[in-house]
Amino acid sequence: MRYAGIIKNDIAAGKKVNVSFFTQGCPHHCPGCHNPETWDFLGGKEFTPEVLNELVESLTANGVQRNLSIMGGEPLCQENLFLTNLIISHVKSKLPDIEIYVWTGYTYEELLRRHDKRTTDILDKIDYLIDGPFILAERDITLAMRGSRNQRILNMKEIRKNEEKERL
Repeated sequence: MRYAGIIKNDIAAGKKVNVSFFTQGCPHHCPGCHNPETWDFLGGKEFTPEVLNELVESLTANGVQRNLSIMGGEPLCQENLFLTNLIISHVKSKLPDIEIYVWTGYTYEELLRRHDKRTTDILDKIDYLIDGPFILAERDITLAMRGSRNQRILNMKEIRKNEEKERL
């Protein structure tokens, strides 16, 4: 398992102060991508248990509770699902009140069509999904947490609540 990097006090991703984790590897290769160095699945650094511990400790360092942002690369491609789910599950077990944001080049609807357990587990545990590929022609630097107008910020807690209502 490989990752591209960690920013421990990120104010650009998510609400408030975040720890941002960058997965390594991306199948999308969007023209104008902000992080093309994360495309190569063999690049980056080796993910170890020490990195996981460092990530969790960073979320509450110096008595400041941070949120977790997971981006890439592509955290929700098949090659990164295990690592992304491992991180989210571990963080939620240690710090259940942390908000978790995940950026993906897939749309929510594409993720739902997968019907695989890891994707479902991730969507069930995160608070916000920022979905859709970066489209250079729709680039807009004024948008919060997004790079292009086609991308959406989905409140997963609200989506789960609405899905539960529909089942009843």
